[in-house]
Amino acid sequence: MAAGKIVIAFDLYGTLLSTESIARELAKLYGEQEAKTLAALWRQYQLEYTWRINCMGQYRPFSDITHSALKHALAEHALEISDRDADELMKAYDRLHVFPEVSAALGLLKDRSNQADVYVFSNGTDAMVANSIKSSPDLSPHAALFKSLVTVEDVKAYKPDMRVYRHLVKQVGKENSEDDVWVVSANPFDITGARAAGLKAAFIDRPGKGWIDHLDETRRPTVVALGVEEAVKAILSAANRS
Repeated sequence: MAAGKIVIAFDLYGTLLSTESIARELAKLYGEQEAKTLAALWRQYQLEYTWRINCMGQYRPFSDITHSALKHALAEHALEISDRDADELMKAYDRLHVFPEVSAALGLLKDRSNQADVYVFSNGTDAMVANSIKSSPDLSPHAALFKSLVTVEDVKAYKPDMRVYRHLVKQVGKENSEDDVWVVSANPFDITGARAAGLKAAFIDRPGKGWIDHLDETRRPTVVALGVEEAVKAILSAANRS
């Protein structure tokens, strides 16, 4: 890695890739009105399950967690699903679209490759993350930008477990320069985890509510941005000043 380069590690699901597009697949089975609620619940339980299994000191692959969370969301609405339809919904994770500003952000990083090395940093398994990037109609054209895909699979723990962030630092070769590593995420728990590990963090605040997480007032985001492009510009500007 070139001396002086920073590392920008992007969360994938909910930060680069929009899981809300799953609602279109759910609508084919349950109608548009039900689909929006189901998609939000599916995402809610997907994350909740990772935290719960962390607390129990156990691990199941993110694909399994995601499948179980789908069943939970459907059961809450007294809905059923066939194994075939469930498999098709899971495959939809391989066809997610990016948020509108993401392509411009990644294009900017391609032009500034002398300043930053770019990674994906995800709770997903190696296979799930690779498939999501390769098959996404919007993200696949930018796949070559990512130096590597860093997942939690080797650690067998989920964000915001500290082991996950130490694994990231080791994988990107910054074990003695943690301050050079930026985590970019739309998930507050990921931001606080990164900050607790001594990393910098850019919070993607698409709703525009600001930083409203009060778990630890000493571990606020380094940058709060309305989108990924704005965050990337702020990170590169900060790197130029340092």
